[in-house]
Amino acid sequence: MLEFDAETSAILDRAYRGRDFVRRRHANLAALAPAPGAYVLDIGCGTGLMLTELSAAVGPKGHVAGVDLSEDMLTRAREACSDLDNVTVKTAPADQLPFEDASFDGIVSVQVFEYIADLTPVLAECRRVLKPGGTLVVGDMHFDTLAWHSDNPSRMAAMERAWDGHFADRMVPARLPGMLTDAGFRHTDSRDVTFIDTEFRPDGLARMMSILMPAFARSQGSMTEAEIADWEAEQAALAKSGRFFFCLSHIITVAAAV
Repeated sequence: MLEFDAETSAILDRAYRGRDFVRRRHANLAALAPAPGAYVLDIGCGTGLMLTELSAAVGPKGHVAGVDLSEDMLTRAREACSDLDNVTVKTAPADQLPFEDASFDGIVSVQVFEYIADLTPVLAECRRVLKPGGTLVVGDMHFDTLAWHSDNPSRMAAMERAWDGHFADRMVPARLPGMLTDAGFRHTDSRDVTFIDTEFRPDGLARMMSILMPAFARSQGSMTEAEIADWEAEQAALAKSGRFFFCLSHIITVAAAV
């Protein structure tokens, strides 16, 4: 698994403030559509960017709770929300939510479920703390949609295989609708946010992954140093020559508690 230490958290924090991630965050927020006065939960709240936007959406009569396991990220989240009276942040796993039954009108979780090996208890907890009719929004990458150009397809495939080791499930969006039905939800929608890059934008998803993927491959010994260095050099060269191409879809799954 990818370790969300201080260095990784800083890389993610910079990327999450970029255009790609702002668009993704707003798409998930729109799917949740929190009403003024609503009580909402952000599972895997990270550095708190979604918490601040949820706080504004529900207003002073609503409340926003965030949970995460990374203390480095939670430190940033607490700082971001320090002046927001309607936000609380807690350290807790997704399958042991520290809240009463039927506490929330909505739950959102962005790029968290793909890191959880067993989603059954997580979905059970979501159903427990949601009010009947409440909305669950889960946004995760579907890595089977990844298309990343290379003149060395076998080396690119090796990098993608190495990256597979950083999450528990590469295709959560494909499996989630059926699991939601079993957990007491009604699947209402699946929609995509597709990222396409033809250049190395400093604030883009491709740029972030080009940093995290080689670092993870090195930490795991999944590829030789020469292979990793050649991969990095090739992507930089492709970007410089105008031949760079990257495409990946983030799928937002929406369900109602029944």
